[in-house]
Parts: sequence; structure tokens; C-alpha cells
Amino acid sequence: MPLFEAVRLALQQIRVQKLKSFFTLIGVMIGVMFLIAVVSIVEGMSDYVENDFAAKIIGVNTFDLRRWPNFTPNESDDEWRAYLRRPRVYQPDADILAEALGSQFRVARVNETFMNAFAPGTRPQSVQAIATDESYFEIKKFGITAGRAFNAQDMATGNKVVVIGDEIAQYYWPNLDPVGRELRLGGQVYQVIGVIEPQGSVFGFSMDRMVIAPYSSPLSRTIRPRGDIGRVTVQAPTREILDDGMEVAHEALRSFRRLGPGETDNFALETSDAALSFFDQLKGKLILFGTALPAIGLVVGAMVIMNIMLVAVAERTREIGVRKALGARRKDIIAQFLVEAATLSVIGAAIGAALGIAIAQLIAAVTPLPASVAPWSLVAALVVGAGVGIVAGIYPASRASRLDPIAALRQE
Repeated sequence: MPLFEAVRLALQQIRVQKLKSFFTLIGVMIGVMFLIAVVSIVEGMSDYVENDFAAKIIGVNTFDLRRWPNFTPNESDDEWRAYLRRPRVYQPDADILAEALGSQFRVARVNETFMNAFAPGTRPQSVQAIATDESYFEIKKFGITAGRAFNAQDMATGNKVVVIGDEIAQYYWPNLDPVGRELRLGGQVYQVIGVIEPQGSVFGFSMDRMVIAPYSSPLSRTIRPRGDIGRVTVQAPTREILDDGMEVAHEALRSFRRLGPGETDNFALETSDAALSFFDQLKGKLILFGTALPAIGLVVGAMVIMNIMLVAVAERTREIGVRKALGARRKDIIAQFLVEAATLSVIGAAIGAALGIAIAQLIAAVTPLPASVAPWSLVAALVVGAGVGIVAGIYPASRASRLDPIAALRQE
């Protein structure tokens, strides 16, 4: 039997038995719906982490010098104790980096924490307080919408000035120019000299609730009273140069800290790859657990299709007998029922895919979770749907093909 004819007969059976067909579709439909929704959310998070999270939180073509790695998902207690024995990062470490790397690299010392900010006539708000160098604005590509960023002169004199995020400006001085206003942080009064263009949010965390002051201002000591540096961020002009720069920085720091050939590093040089590697592990687990429910739905769907097709074989015994009496071969009967089962399953998969996309978009609209529909997942859904139908239809089709035409024709 031609494939087109088999599909036409299958669609005709669906139209004739709408309710039965609906219950046949529902298992596959639910399984594929959850599969597409899970894959869309995971893919959206993956794109978000690579394009927004890595760029906004870590920076493009950058690496950080830290006391220990920032992303440590599987560290043991012994490893943490070893981290705590490491020396802190101080100014000489930053100087060594700047000297070894040269002027083509941007270097910024960064101390940051969360603290309450106060302004006259308003309630305090928790902000991300950052003390850093003037190159930080270039590294992060922060545009200024009002006023200016602090400069080398502000750094040299340790001026108590700050550049604030757009949300801070709207909270403390709505409908007013915030430039020239005063903001109190850690018991010190700072003058607002600029406002950063809106940065949006990352996983629901606002990037516009930041206050940035010169590293030489009192804010740096307020954040880290010991005088150490939280991290030193280095940006290379290109990705190719970044790897060479990290190697130079690694050797310079080992030499400066007098580490022998057999000694492990007592510092961490970390790129965005560490964060992406951590997310890749999380992504694998999300897909594993997220596909468990769809897999159950598909198994249930396959069982339903098999049962419905067995019922169809029993109901259409006389039809099968007539077809065999007219010359239909065994493979024609098998093909007819397999195509019918696959058609039912594919239609269910298509409906489930549409519902899965709708659910993913709804979740993206009402929660911080992003969603991105991967084209391969739609193709996979239809292939899986067809596969479930074929697997589920093999036994009923085989049973139908083995019917004796004479006995089948006697069937009322």
C-alpha cells in the first residue's frame, strides 16, 4: 500500500472515531508537551548564561585573580580548608599582574558587597556596593546616561564620589536629576556624579541596583577592612590573547609567590568558562530529571496506542478479511496499521509540541526563567512521536496481518 494512501486511511479513521483518537493521542501529547517545555527552558537558560550572565557578571574576554575559585560546586571539606590557608590577594599581586601583562590589558581591582544605602528623606535600600578602578567601566562596557564616570584624578585623590545604577536613581530621586546628590554608604557621604545606563536583570537579580566608587575611596576599606583585594579583573583585547595573558599571569604570580615546581597554586585564575562549565553540569542534571516525567508520559502513551490498536484490530476483523481476500499481502496489512499508529502518535506529538512551546513562553513571561525553543527539539519530538507509534503498533499490526481471511470474513 502506498504511504500516502495509508496516511489518508489513518486520518479517515481519526475523523470517524474522534473521541477514541483523542484518548489515543493524550499520552504522547502530554509527554511531548513536557519534553518541549523542559528543553526550551534549559536551552533558554543556556543561552542566557552564555550571552547575558557571562557578559554582565564576569565580562567579555576577562579573567579574575582570586584567593580561591568563585565557582566550586563539588569541593570537599579538605579542599575548603586548603583554600582558607591560602594567602589573600593584596596590592603587590595586582602590581605584578599589571607589570607582566603590559598596557594592552585592562586591570581593575574590585571589592564588592551588599550594604544599605541612605539618602535624605527616603528609606534605606540594599545595594551592591563596588569599589574599583576607572577601567572597570570599560571592562564592563557600562554606558553613562547622566553625569560622568570617575576618572584618574578621582582615583588619585580618593574622592568620595559614586556612579549609581538606574534603579538607585529612580528609587531615591524619582523625576529628579540625581547628579550632585548625596548618598551615605558605610557611614560615609558620597556625591553622585553619574548614572549607568539600564543593565536589566540576571535570573531575577537586578543589575541596576549598584553603586560604584573609586577603589581609593573609603568604600574599599569599608568593604574589606584588612586592605586585601576581593578580586583583580583583567581584560584582554581579544579571546586569542586572553589565553596567552593567563599563562603569563600564571607564571608571574607563581614566581612572585615563590612557588616551587611541585607546589600547587595558592591562587585562582578564573574565566567565564568556569561558570559555563558549572552550568553545563547543572544543565545535564536538569535535562536528566526534566525528561523523566515526559518519558513516563510517552511510555503510557505507547501502552494506550497499543491497546487502542488491538481494539481496532478486533473491531475491523471483517475489513481485514476483505482486504486480504482482495489480494492485500501481509506486509500491506502491517504497513496500514503501523502508519495509522504512527500518524496518531505524530499528531499527538505535534499538539504536545505546540502546548510545550506555549507553556515555556508562559513560564518565561511570569518568572525570571528564560525560554528558547530549540529547532532540533521540535524535530526530535516528531521523530519520537512517530517512533512511539511504530513501536506501539508493531504487535497489533502483526496480529492483524496473521488473521485468517476466511475466519475474518465470517466475523460479524
